[in-house]
Amino acid sequence: MKQLFAILGLLATLFGATSARAEDPPSVRLTPAPADASDTAGQSTTDLAKKLQNPIGDLYSIPFQNNVNFNTGPNKGTQNILNIQPVIPIHVDQDWNVITRTILPLVWNPSLQPAQSVPFGTAPITFSAFLSPRLPTDGWLWGAGPVAQVPTISSRTLGSPVWGLGPAAVLVKTAGPIVAGGLVNNVFSLGGTTGRNATSYSVMTFQPFLNYNFGGGWFVGSSPIITASWQAIGAKWTLPVGAQAGRLIKLGGKLPVNLLTGIYYNALRQNFGATWQWRTQVAFIF
Repeated sequence: MKQLFAILGLLATLFGATSARAEDPPSVRLTPAPADASDTAGQSTTDLAKKLQNPIGDLYSIPFQNNVNFNTGPNKGTQNILNIQPVIPIHVDQDWNVITRTILPLVWNPSLQPAQSVPFGTAPITFSAFLSPRLPTDGWLWGAGPVAQVPTISSRTLGSPVWGLGPAAVLVKTAGPIVAGGLVNNVFSLGGTTGRNATSYSVMTFQPFLNYNFGGGWFVGSSPIITASWQAIGAKWTLPVGAQAGRLIKLGGKLPVNLLTGIYYNALRQNFGATWQWRTQVAFIF
């Protein structure tokens, strides 16, 4: 009899515990497996660097690009141009983007005597808008649209006071660590005068680029800005040859910032054009 009571008591205890578990299941805490933080950070910053190297990448960014031009003008002075270049993508729908790119140049000039010059001022703004697919096809992405030149000059010596308009196009290929392609446009003045002090212009800009990305946001590459001023007197072409390198980091572990520096030699240049250029850039990504 005592054994029977012991068995019944054990069954009652087990039944009560089972009922309690059914009514109030205990919480389960899942602990994720530890990740390689450096590898994750490297992938993240490298992916952002590759997107930033794409002129029609879907990123909000504000690059500040500074170009120091050596041996500029008849007196072989040093010119400094700071380009403020906000990039704003507009999502048209699930298939298409419009990527807007604006360039506002702030110019510090050396003495250009005997020609008239000013030590500092603003040059014309260049604005372009590229209609582009949101997703690449086999790593290829293209964009096309208009480019406009806005006469925001603070002095006649810093550019033309005439508006300009023209076509622009870009083609990009991303394959593993490589981002390569080219951007081209041609701006035609909407009127203006011809002659020695002409205000009319026709300027072609071609910017090929090739970048190789390492881990941790590091990269090397080349992105020369080739120009042809079709109405210039004398030499019309500027052809830089050089390379650059940089790294994308995260300030405070959150704000991505791209840092870049490079050197270019102008193998071809317009009259009194610079022989060398030192490029530095800081780009904030949002």
